[in-house]
Amino acid sequence: MKRRFAVLTLWLPAAAAMAGADWPMGYLVTHGPAADPATRLNWGLMAISVLVTIIIAALVLYASLRRRPPVPAADNGWPPPQPDTGGASWIYIGTAITAAVLLGTTIWTILTLSAVAAPHRKPSLLLEVTGHQWWWEIRYRGADKPDVMVTANEIHIPVGEPVHIRLESGDVIHSFWVPKLGGKTDLIPGQTNFTWLQADQPGTYRGQCAEFCGSQHAHMALYVVAQERPAFDDWLTRQKADAGEPQSPQAVSGRQVFEARCSTCHTVRGDSAVAGAAGRLGPDLTHLMSRATIAAGRLPNNTGSLNGWVANAQEIKPGTRMPRMDLSPEDLHAVVSYLETLK
Repeated sequence: MKRRFAVLTLWLPAAAAMAGADWPMGYLVTHGPAADPATRLNWGLMAISVLVTIIIAALVLYASLRRRPPVPAADNGWPPPQPDTGGASWIYIGTAITAAVLLGTTIWTILTLSAVAAPHRKPSLLLEVTGHQWWWEIRYRGADKPDVMVTANEIHIPVGEPVHIRLESGDVIHSFWVPKLGGKTDLIPGQTNFTWLQADQPGTYRGQCAEFCGSQHAHMALYVVAQERPAFDDWLTRQKADAGEPQSPQAVSGRQVFEARCSTCHTVRGDSAVAGAAGRLGPDLTHLMSRATIAAGRLPNNTGSLNGWVANAQEIKPGTRMPRMDLSPEDLHAVVSYLETLK
């Protein structure tokens, strides 16, 4: 039931914008100033809608059950005109109440849009997120805008600090959405959009492409990991480092296969990058094993998943840009052994 409800809230905007963590009400809780005002607005609009529905249903039921005394017909067969009993005044009252409610919700909506448009203090971090079919490229930038580090499908941010995010698309229209931390922002080819996130407490927050972008749209997830500042700094320092040298003979052999078969698409910073692993078509794999998932959230990051994904990604995620590798069993195990050294 919990998983079914989680999937349901992913696709119902009013509920998913308020998605949270703990059953049952945790799914309707947000954890950041870019999402909290929208959550309050959603709850308010929902309460108004329920109240209006109850009032209308009660009035319809009352009108259906009410019995008026019969009116005798006049000599011409038509009922005589009835005196005004003040019914028209209720129309004016109802119209006035409706106008007041609509005006109030309009003002509330405008204030909410203003509250989530930009952070109230200077962002501590700039990220560039590029949507691809079907994965997310995340580029961390320094203050002077050089490339600091590139990763994929997993964003780490410091708790309690706003993060500015620049959004671009590498192919078709995508939509960046982390329901517990903020609203949706589209990634449009040839156009740069911006959004921001802030997590008020540590945790892992699920994100999703919210714009249909092809056959594997539903399998284009990302995760935002909010950490306390010291833990985030440690993570960023490790991510900036080059990949370590493989030690075991099998891993060394796997690196050779990787450079021959995979380096056209994937980057591994370090010694293997000098040998040619500097491709840009697929995710940067320098610290692959530090991520919780592979294939944009499709699989957990473990040995079995790596074997299946490298052997035949098309079987797991049909239409993905990674081709079937057709490696021998020995080469497959060697490549996976090498990938497991990328921590």
